[in-house]
Amino acid sequence: MSLKVKRGILLSTLLSLFAGACTREAFPAITREDLFTLEIGRMEDQIALYNLEGDQGIRRADFTMREGLFYISDANGEKISRYNSYGDLLVMMYNDQTNPLPLTLLPWKEGEIVTRWAFTYPLKAPGKITVDSRKHLYVEDQLPDEGQRFDPESKALHNKVILHFDEYGRFVRYLGQEGIGGSPFPKIEGLYSSVQDELVVVCRLPTGWHIYWFDADGMSLYLVKLHNTALPIPPDRDIVFVSLDAIAAAPDERKLYLKVDYYRDTYDESTNTRSGSEPDSSVIWVMRVEDGSYERTIEVPFFESTVIESGRKTAVKLFYSLLGVIRKERVFLSVPVEEGYAILILDAGSTNSREQHRGLIQVKPEELQFNAFDLAEDGILSGLLADNWNIKLVWWRTDKLIGDVPL
Repeated sequence: MSLKVKRGILLSTLLSLFAGACTREAFPAITREDLFTLEIGRMEDQIALYNLEGDQGIRRADFTMREGLFYISDANGEKISRYNSYGDLLVMMYNDQTNPLPLTLLPWKEGEIVTRWAFTYPLKAPGKITVDSRKHLYVEDQLPDEGQRFDPESKALHNKVILHFDEYGRFVRYLGQEGIGGSPFPKIEGLYSSVQDELVVVCRLPTGWHIYWFDADGMSLYLVKLHNTALPIPPDRDIVFVSLDAIAAAPDERKLYLKVDYYRDTYDESTNTRSGSEPDSSVIWVMRVEDGSYERTIEVPFFESTVIESGRKTAVKLFYSLLGVIRKERVFLSVPVEEGYAILILDAGSTNSREQHRGLIQVKPEELQFNAFDLAEDGILSGLLADNWNIKLVWWRTDKLIGDVPL
């Protein structure tokens, strides 16, 4: 599947750091292609991202792209839609208790030849989504209240399952922590298709992170537990505070990429008292899933800029956020800037020299009501960009940024 790290980023306001004049190294713009536009609403060819009557509520949508097809989960609309790159609605799975009857899609009938069809399924709040090489779809959904449970040990609410649909959109089974028919997951932060169509579920708990790894048939292979108090720290960096930014699974190996940020205390020199904290460094830890060992680390540089306010220049260092990993161990990171997002690509497979590529993906200010991104395993970065009335599906090709190195 496409390896993806999905980030639903609510950016109605950009970082206050960029409110004033800002100077930085110029990054080459990556060519953007606008593919199609969807209206916001509850009809079959719309996405119910928020209420147009003024009550925006919780904005929830996720998507993934594989081989030119876009799969969108619409939590508010309680449906999942598949579009081609021209914006034609091909398949929809929808809750018939909360959605109107489709006007352009026919119900699926075994044996009949149809090119566009719909299935009914009692979806409640579909969220994170991924598709494997078989075009099998996996999507997070929420259990009804009576199926949820609170775990006093981890202090987490377990209320999520993974629904598995085949390439036609027919329901196959659901997965829980133990695999097929298992107990519900806690909060799901990431969903990935990996090597040999294996499924990876990344969960966040108040006490740490759990990563569940399943084979293509839904059988449990590995469980990795990371406690907040035991996150890795480089040996040369003592007296730092640790924050795990994100975890991504590789699309072509049984490996996890953990991006960990480190902070250190700052002190007022006149009083020698603690005045706050500042970024110290950022490191990606590459973990072998089979034994939980760390294979190596990758230092992530800061995003550096100069902010000019009231005629004074201030140097600013920001952490990049992890977008994901593509084939051949290339790591994508991003940080919001005035023009959109600055992109950094690191070659994690090189041991002697860390190859770096930098670029800019442009997002207009009016498209910042809601952003979500998907990173395909071949390096195509897709975006779901929303304004007050519409949603645009776009993509950026990173081929020129990466160069001639084969993916």
